Amino acid sequence: MLQVARLGPSVLGEEASQLIEAFIRSQQNPDGGFKDRDSTSDLYYTSFAIDALTALQADLPEDSIAAYLNGQFKKISELDFVHLCCLARASSALDSYRGHNRLTPVLNRLEEFRTADGGYNQISDHPTGSTYACFLAWGAYSDHGIPLPRQETLSDCLNSLASEDGAWSNDVEFPVPNAPSTAAAVAVYRNLRLAIPEKTTHWILSCYHPASGGFLAFPDAPMPDLLTTAVALHTLDALQAPLENLREGCLDFIDTLWNAKGGFHGNWSDDQLDVEYTYYGLLALGHLAL
Repeated sequence: MLQVARLGPSVLGEEASQLIEAFIRSQQNPDGGFKDRDSTSDLYYTSFAIDALTALQADLPEDSIAAYLNGQFKKISELDFVHLCCLARASSALDSYRGHNRLTPVLNRLEEFRTADGGYNQISDHPTGSTYACFLAWGAYSDHGIPLPRQETLSDCLNSLASEDGAWSNDVEFPVPNAPSTAAAVAVYRNLRLAIPEKTTHWILSCYHPASGGFLAFPDAPMPDLLTTAVALHTLDALQAPLENLREGCLDFIDTLWNAKGGFHGNWSDDQLDVEYTYYGLLALGHLAL
């Protein structure tokens, strides 16, 4: 993802890329963390800020980020599943943390979210896993080059969430196939070297909304969004589907979400800018640059 996101600035141009970098840096709080939508430092947004700056090939403020992460490592027992994974991801970007043994308690905590069906769930003691949690857990380990324990059982969980049309739901509680879950499942399947259904490409393309140029989270969703568009393009590229016919439409859609302050909105009803969607804007543009 980061390799492709690095190509985003070639579409944006130098001036817009500088605006994005300035916006991302403006989102860092004095404690070294990056702002969520309430302007509070948050590991989730910090990990996206790191990825966005990396995509821009901009220098990371490593010392201030490390100071923030040091505080987060002191309260591992208080972090939920998603933020544990974000702590692993964020720390993998810093030389001082890469391969460090202090990651061990983070990964040990992640195993508390393992489910009986072989997957992971964001909720501890849950009987069944979710596609999103399996994807995040895989990333937390692989970002540090550590094999995920009993990784072969992830397929049991993900297979139970697959639909006959080649898509995936996130969990058994809301069994609606959607593009972000399908993208997450494809990423894990590819890493596990498992066969991906031939129907998957067609299903993702069915989420494309020609009138807007973006992708819908599921075929009947009310409007396209930037996250779905980015991960759909990323997955289609991984599946070697041609993107040329989507290029102009997607570029026009992404342009409607761009703000001259240097960030991207998540969708047409979103009036805030944040580093998460700004990263997804870079990722989507990177694929369109190809």
